[in-house]
Amino acid sequence: MIPYTVNIKLAARTLTGTLNLQNKTAVDWGWQGLIAQGCHSSILIIDPKTAQTIQVLEKHKANVVKVKWSRENYYHNVSSPYCLRLASGDASGKIIVWDVVSGTAHCEIQEHSKPIQDLEWLWNQDASRDLLLAIHPPNYIVLWNGDTGTKLWKKSYAENILSFSFDPFDPSNMALLTSEGIVFITDFTHSKPPGSAGKKVYIASPHASPAHTKPAPAAAPAPTGAKKALNKVKVLIINEKPTAEAVTLNDCLQLSYLPSKRNHMLLLYPREILILDLELSQTVGVVAIERSGVPFIQVIPCAQRDALYCLHENGCITLRVCRSTTTQEEAADPEQSVHELVYDLRSQCDAIRVTKTVRPYRMVVCPVNENNAALMVSDGRAMLWELKAHTAKAAANPSSGLSPLYSPVSFCGAPLGPNQKRIQDLSLNSMIGQTLIPGEAPPPSSNQQEVQLKFLLTGLLSGLPLPPFAIRMCPPLTTKNINHYQPLLAVGTSNGSVLVYNLTSGLLHKELSVHSCEVRGIEWVSLTSFLSFATSSPNNMGLVRNELQHVDLPTGRCFAFRGERGNDEPPIEMIKVSHLKQYLVVVFRDKPLELWDIRTGTLLREMAKNFPTVTALEWSPSHNLKSLKKKQMAAREAMARQTVSDAEQSSVESSVISLLQDAESKSETSQAISAREHFVFTDTDGQVYHITVEGNTVKDGARIPPDGSMGSIACIAWKGDTLVLGDVDGNLNFWDLKARLSRGIPTHRGWVKKIRFAPGKGNQKLLVMYTDGAEVWDTKEVQMVSSMRIGRNVNYRILDIDWCTSDKVVLASDDGCIRVLEMAMKSASYRMDEQDLTDPVWCPYLLVPRAALTLKAFLLLQPWSGTFTMDITQVDYNEKDEIKGLIQEQLNSLSNDMKSVLLDPELSLLQRCLLVSRLFGDESDLHFWTVASHYLQAFAQARQLSVSSAEGQTQSDATQPPPQNHLDICHDVLCESSYFQKFQLDRVHLQEVKRSSYEHTKKCADQLLLLGQTDRAVQLLLETSADNSSYYCDSLKACLVTTITSSGPSQSTIKLVATNMIANGKLAEGVQLLCLIDKAADACRYLQTYGEWNRAAWLAKVRLSPAESSDVLKRWAEHLCSPQVNHKSKAILVLLSLGCFYKVGEMLHGMRQFDRAALFIEACLKYGVMEANDTSNKLIEAAFLEYARLLRSLGLREGAALWASRAGSAGEQLMEELFQGEGGVPEAILGSEEVELGQESTE
Repeated sequence: MIPYTVNIKLAARTLTGTLNLQNKTAVDWGWQGLIAQGCHSSILIIDPKTAQTIQVLEKHKANVVKVKWSRENYYHNVSSPYCLRLASGDASGKIIVWDVVSGTAHCEIQEHSKPIQDLEWLWNQDASRDLLLAIHPPNYIVLWNGDTGTKLWKKSYAENILSFSFDPFDPSNMALLTSEGIVFITDFTHSKPPGSAGKKVYIASPHASPAHTKPAPAAAPAPTGAKKALNKVKVLIINEKPTAEAVTLNDCLQLSYLPSKRNHMLLLYPREILILDLELSQTVGVVAIERSGVPFIQVIPCAQRDALYCLHENGCITLRVCRSTTTQEEAADPEQSVHELVYDLRSQCDAIRVTKTVRPYRMVVCPVNENNAALMVSDGRAMLWELKAHTAKAAANPSSGLSPLYSPVSFCGAPLGPNQKRIQDLSLNSMIGQTLIPGEAPPPSSNQQEVQLKFLLTGLLSGLPLPPFAIRMCPPLTTKNINHYQPLLAVGTSNGSVLVYNLTSGLLHKELSVHSCEVRGIEWVSLTSFLSFATSSPNNMGLVRNELQHVDLPTGRCFAFRGERGNDEPPIEMIKVSHLKQYLVVVFRDKPLELWDIRTGTLLREMAKNFPTVTALEWSPSHNLKSLKKKQMAAREAMARQTVSDAEQSSVESSVISLLQDAESKSETSQAISAREHFVFTDTDGQVYHITVEGNTVKDGARIPPDGSMGSIACIAWKGDTLVLGDVDGNLNFWDLKARLSRGIPTHRGWVKKIRFAPGKGNQKLLVMYTDGAEVWDTKEVQMVSSMRIGRNVNYRILDIDWCTSDKVVLASDDGCIRVLEMAMKSASYRMDEQDLTDPVWCPYLLVPRAALTLKAFLLLQPWSGTFTMDITQVDYNEKDEIKGLIQEQLNSLSNDMKSVLLDPELSLLQRCLLVSRLFGDESDLHFWTVASHYLQAFAQARQLSVSSAEGQTQSDATQPPPQNHLDICHDVLCESSYFQKFQLDRVHLQEVKRSSYEHTKKCADQLLLLGQTDRAVQLLLETSADNSSYYCDSLKACLVTTITSSGPSQSTIKLVATNMIANGKLAEGVQLLCLIDKAADACRYLQTYGEWNRAAWLAKVRLSPAESSDVLKRWAEHLCSPQVNHKSKAILVLLSLGCFYKVGEMLHGMRQFDRAALFIEACLKYGVMEANDTSNKLIEAAFLEYARLLRSLGLREGAALWASRAGSAGEQLMEELFQGEGGVPEAILGSEEVELGQESTE
């Protein structure tokens, strides 16, 4: 066997098409920065920045119904690296956890055989990040270990569960959306199933409300019509089942907790979004669509700002931002300021054209920056929208009546330097400022810019159209065309267009609208042009319109090859182009074949009426081109000899001269020689005919009688000395023409639809297509190499086949996909790092674990030289060149804006840490540095003030802290107490306006008492009606609250009563009494003793002085660190908010988070909130030493040397190890070191 060379390297890949209805919910945008999308039984991984499909995962047998990226909220190091992990569930109940880079399944899980309803990775504890919670229909929730596939626990509920949502602020709370209502679970842990059946809540439908019956309001701003109607939309949450007339929650589309503020939840209906406050179980806001508006499909609440991304049924994405409720507006128009959460429409994108087959399915929003949205359309398109902020002229649209949005003055958590570069559209919270609440001064307008938001379409990914397809690969790679070869695949579609894909990148090269009806077949006539034919549906006489078009790819020119012919004739069955691309045979159903010359476009012969009916036809690979060329060369030489001497003229025979002149004239016209070619065909009886074509002469050759073992011949293939016939009964007949042997083999697979030889010299592999699959045969050995069959190893039918290289096949299937597979035809995912992407993709997760960490360290800190560089080759980094190259590719793929910001010397260390954690999509880093940078700056400012006041400035100046942005409310108890109190007061005020029953009123009064708003609480208590059972109790309580101001014995009595109440299980009532006598610190202690840690933290924030509150929160942090809770990452954030920076440094070091510890301590020293004294030096040196060791292990020697030089005596030892045998430490590092430290001591 002659060894044959493998053609150009093509990756195995899948070109995907339209989605299945079951794929509707299967899409997710992960912190890793990639979108996963289910398409039939495969999963596409899309890079939204460059709009490329970078991986297709194939292992599911059924349609994929859910995909979920794992969360990245853990500290990353070599043992827990940056990796792409994805869970997917399908319609047969199977869950697969993928390692996306290698395209392999990490583990497979199967419990029941019904479609998975919902999936979520648990993110709330530091112990394990492998836990995966799934809903297995109808009513089970199961917790799996996603690493090993073992089941941890399983719990069933009374109703069918549709979906669930976790409380982002308290991981023990979750809500299940069931077919009847909502079930709230408050005791969720990963260690055991929830004990109780949860609290069931039913919802009366808001549709009876007048919001939809009122006419649209006039332009006048009077609070008539819709505005008043909206205030009446109250959705009662009842604990018993509602009566028949109140429609239950059957049309609720979605339920989600709001990640921007605690204890709020949204419910989505087709025509409104309800915002519920869960403490009151009460609607506090409604976003309704007017009558002519387009209904909602889905809504995604943001975390960074109180904003909602809504998807409508016409594919339009709208962004609604919560309106600021500031005091000034209220004064202006008391009527208007009805208290309600109002979400103003701030931006919307263009809708799509919705048809029967094209409708929007789902939208996903980037979780890191929340300013990119992707819309998945049922036809396989992914539209990538980016939110852009434009600075607006003041009062550009006063008519709309919306209060302006301002852009924040800081970048990456720190105030902007005077000439600092910034990226305004980095993330949602760097585009628009915070929503203001009452009692908060609006920001000074001088340095703030008003912005308007717009959606911009930045990427579009389109899939294949609906099947059926006809596919044909362009002619194979040869030594002659290797320099300009492109592996192009032509795909004919049912709507008459031909798509040409480049298989190295998998991208659409050209889409050409060629025909007006379904394309039946394509044949290439050169590397850049092809013939395609289409037939219209037959009329009542069985005649059709045939279209045969010649298309030139570079120019897109296409013309009707058969000229005027084609109307009202029998349909074309097939077209076959000869091996030298000289001739074309067109075979019709009930009409003799036509023979054309492709080069001149002329009809050579239309066969006579009595010509036999053709069932199969193939051109022979043999021709006489070589011998013709030899003759031509000989003649040329003779001519050359003739010019040398006339004496030899006579010796040249006249025949040669005539041949030569003939050849010369031809080579002048088009250098075309008409070589002789043959084709064979079979008729209905199985007789084989042999016909020779040369120039414009057609000769009939030998006929071979039919083989008795074969049925009606369906197809023929010929390569070298092998001829293969396939028949309608599934028999293959192999003819060896040299040895004159034939061998029949029954495959028992029914009709042989197509057979094709593989390209490449001496490559005798044969691809066979049947109705139920395909096989690859080796014709030399006459044996099967591989096979695929529907129902056995795949679940799709094959529509068309071809070879795309000598060892890869391409299959079109009825699930709308076209797959490039190895010869073994096992559908497999590919390794991402082996791929040829047209645009480089920024995704550090694609690097090997160590390289990703090196890249991060490289971006975070380069203090070894004065300038910052984006070229990894310029630093002392000893690593294999290929890994260096991959890291450099990642650096190069960053946008120019991002590069200029990273290279900007003004960018502070804290800003850099925040920016890099955003680039990496590192959730835990992002939370840590956001809180750290905020409080480091706040405490540094406070410290400067106290220093300056001590130096004899007037006291009044010093007590006024500088205007400082507060931490966003999405950080909840980590916010400043003053802001947190204002927020809670505003919230109670809203609850009070919205209350609708005695229960609500009682809850409001309780909250007001805890917040210290006694007067308002008394008013609410006195509202209790006389026939209420607790009328007497409430009246006495009101009296008590008003008289409590006196001191002395009454206080001790109340304290005694309160402690007794608490001891006897009335915790909430006892805490209220303690708050009345200003013993809130004791109340917090009791709450903590009884395990109500969150409530205690809340109370401390709203009632206690900073010192007392700090004690309570420190106790909470200790509790979070305890081994049974093991939530140290949360404890660190709490300590940061208290300014316990030294303790945080110790904890980070103790948790082996060495890079975070070193950079944090460095920042503390820079901001002067940590003194370098004997006690702290020990920690500082230890942290710096460990960081130096970490950098050394990553291969960054200069960085390691720098940190080691600051780590005292142990550091010196490490320095010696680093530069052993290199003649000591380089001077430059020592020199720069003194400068660095010198600067710090002066700060």
